[in-house]
Amino acid sequence: MLRRDLFKAIPASLFLTGFPNLGITKTIRDGRFVVINLEGGMDGLCAVPPLGDKTLRSARRDLLIGGNLGLNPFFGLHPAFKNFGAMLAEDEATIIHATAFPYTKRSHFEGQNIVETGMLTPFSSKTGWLGRAMDLAGVAGRSLSLDTPLLVRGNMDVEAYYPSNLRGSQVPNNEVLDILKSIYDGAALETTEILQRQLASSLDAPRLRDPEGLAMFAGKKMQEPYGPKVAVIRVREFDTHANQGAEAGLHSEQLEIVDNVFGALKSGLGEMWSSTVVLTVTEFGRTIGQNGSAGTDHGYGSACLIAGGLIENAGVVSDWPGLKLSNLYDGRDLMATIDMRSVCAACLEASFGLEHEAITEQVFSDPKINRIYNEIFT
Repeated sequence: MLRRDLFKAIPASLFLTGFPNLGITKTIRDGRFVVINLEGGMDGLCAVPPLGDKTLRSARRDLLIGGNLGLNPFFGLHPAFKNFGAMLAEDEATIIHATAFPYTKRSHFEGQNIVETGMLTPFSSKTGWLGRAMDLAGVAGRSLSLDTPLLVRGNMDVEAYYPSNLRGSQVPNNEVLDILKSIYDGAALETTEILQRQLASSLDAPRLRDPEGLAMFAGKKMQEPYGPKVAVIRVREFDTHANQGAEAGLHSEQLEIVDNVFGALKSGLGEMWSSTVVLTVTEFGRTIGQNGSAGTDHGYGSACLIAGGLIENAGVVSDWPGLKLSNLYDGRDLMATIDMRSVCAACLEASFGLEHEAITEQVFSDPKINRIYNEIFT
């Protein structure tokens, strides 16, 4: 099996980074930041349907959700979002709608590259926006991972180590243990036996393929005193060209997975949830109308879900463009009116305490990005 096909076959993956080198790493703010990458293009009109827009019903006759959770008189929430809905009710979550990264060509490969680099042109950077932000905030340290996402690659080297024999229920060998011990500089964990026990109990094969299990593992590690500050969780299979479904079906199943990830993160993080931001990203949305295969095709604007204890007021942030033909991008897609980079910048400001101007200039190389921190976090 090709390496690319191997990763496609795994329903989810986890990357943890920002393990502090004790006595060296000092961050501006001791927050935690989790990015959930929804690969394939999440349908924001299904996840957070604009029920108040009458065009939605005529465009999606077979894809309408009947049991939506009410957010406000205009927007609903897919019934799969039980955990996220509870977070909204507790003022621990918010939604950004009609948003996208500045990319309109509808290619998965180019779109994912834009999502991870934060640049305006695909394949124009070898570093990711989160990696550059970690450099700026001083979130240094090492990582344990099978594959280092472009998203977290910065100008400073991210040391990632995940040898082929660290899979299944095998106990890590001495080489792995030595490297992991160096992550903690010998101070956070007293003995090799403690580290060996922790890894043997947490890195079992079935749970490594389970998104909820990955999220719980990530949350528990991130709440530890010397645990990682940043996590990236990939959830795949959002490319629903056929048989997308409404309350049930492929897309709803994926939304339920995402909801379980939110719930597991909150549970695993414990008290550290109050200092955490969890953000979803996706390469693009889906078309307004359904296609001939009862699915949707690659689009433009979508919705973004944000949760965590750093949010104070729940709601939906949107400059809604409307679904009438004259309001669509290219006559078929939801127009994006909020730049996702401004959403990412607000989350970085909340998690790491960085200044907006520094983020726009040094992370995204675009000082024109609007500041929407107050709309999301206050």
